Amino acid sequence: MKKATIPEEKRSQSQGDTTTGKPPSKIARVLAYMLNDGSLQRFEAERLGDHCLHSTISSLANGYGLKFQRQLERVPNHWGEPCTVTRYTLPAGERHRASAVLEILCSPLKQRQRVAA
Repeated sequence: MKKATIPEEKRSQSQGDTTTGKPPSKIARVLAYMLNDGSLQRFEAERLGDHCLHSTISSLANGYGLKFQRQLERVPNHWGEPCTVTRYTLPAGERHRASAVLEILCSPLKQRQRVAA
């Protein structure tokens, strides 16, 4: 039986490429999203693979010194019932620092250790 093959022009660019790095960590994905799109609440963070957004925000605040604005809002939960969640926003004054933190988070571990030393 002959194996099905994908024509060269339809292959994804990463197929056969062994130089791709590791995917970004959860904390890096959340920070990158907030830098690009502005704000997040817990149900939106699920799409980024973050099931515990308040812990990620706490890590960014306590571990990297970032400050976040917090706003309570009512949204429907997964069953359509209203619930209160916190929307986290990165203030404009924190964007430069957040970009530097994201660069650290996306750098290889060996480089991070040199920066920390």
